[in-house]
Amino acid sequence: MEFKDKVIFARAKLRITQDRLAKELGVSFATVNRWENGNTKPNKIAIVNFNEFCKNNNIVIEEIRYEY
Repeated sequence: MEFKDKVIFARAKLRITQDRLAKELGVSFATVNRWENGNTKPNKIAIVNFNEFCKNNNIVIEEIRYEY
């Protein structure tokens, strides 16, 4: 799952806006918008903050694994 899909999933789960998520993560609205559109990738600190945000809000994002 790409990061943009994780962001969309987390926002949908919590029913929050891009602006609200941006404030929670300490980034700009434009940054969250770019992540969701796949225009930019987050840096390592943003990934850690996003994962911690998900953990604190009981959001579990499972990677889809295919076995052949």
